[in-house]
Amino acid sequence: MTNIEINFPRTGLGRRLASWVYDALVVVAFSMVTTVFFLFSVQGLIALDLLTLGNAIDVSDLIESNLILEVIRGTLLVGVNCAFFVYFWTKGGQTIGMRSWRLKVQNLDGSNISIKQAIIRVLTSLLGLGNLLVIIDFKNKRALQDYAAKTEIITLTKEENKRIYQSLD
Repeated sequence: MTNIEINFPRTGLGRRLASWVYDALVVVAFSMVTTVFFLFSVQGLIALDLLTLGNAIDVSDLIESNLILEVIRGTLLVGVNCAFFVYFWTKGGQTIGMRSWRLKVQNLDGSNISIKQAIIRVLTSLLGLGNLLVIIDFKNKRALQDYAAKTEIITLTKEENKRIYQSLD
């Protein structure tokens, strides 16, 4: 299936990095909320006598000194942040930062990417460093995660960006 978006130009490094900064702020906010939720959950387990502080001075100290709690917290943080990108990339091809900078991720034929492709993109983006390949691949303007997931990032017009955003309602 070919969409009109296939005719838009691929995005260079500058816009990608600007979008990355916006999304990094959102990811930090999600991480903070996830951490607060986890702290309250551990505190609840302590209140129910299902967990004890032991020698720890507070909940944070307990988490840092307990490998299992540390792994659970890390897994939650990675999971929530990966879910953010997978959800937005598969729903409309745009994260919050991408929407602000009028970028869209799509298949090479212009169709929306799959969950599998979104997961591949997250895992191969190297926390955004995969975008640096665009410097070397200036002709195709594709990052490491684009090649790995067989996708591309395009720059939309203001009108097309608005149309996509409104179609999500």
